[in-house]
Amino acid sequence: MSVQAIAGEPAEERLVGRSMLRGLMCRCPRCGDGRMYSGYLKVAPVCPDCGEELHHQRADDAPPYVVIFIVGHVVISALLAVEVAYHPPVWLHMALWLPLTIIMSLALLPPVKGALIGMQWALRMHGFGGESDELPSKDGGLSPARPE
Repeated sequence: MSVQAIAGEPAEERLVGRSMLRGLMCRCPRCGDGRMYSGYLKVAPVCPDCGEELHHQRADDAPPYVVIFIVGHVVISALLAVEVAYHPPVWLHMALWLPLTIIMSLALLPPVKGALIGMQWALRMHGFGGESDELPSKDGGLSPARPE
């Protein structure tokens, strides 16, 4: 449960599809106006328009895996189709598919990472729901909390 729901305040509705689409456009998942990135893949700590904290995101290794999945399917499908239809020499394959793979990978990384951050925000994951973003205890949170 979020802090708002516990406090009795109604939690704002967060649509997953809309938030992911805004992230795909590299915009803030909350307002859709502010830029999500301060650099190529560096997420801005706070949205410059609405003030939503974005530093909670934990995209980690997921965006490269999704990009590899997409680019691999597109490039390998096209490569096999060209090979079967035209039988070009190997140097032509290298000249065509290597740059295409690199360009597609670099172009897809920011939008894919933005969509994953948008999904995290919509699902209130990793501190986006108002809860603490602290790491769990060594025992995985199995021991009861002790007052200090």
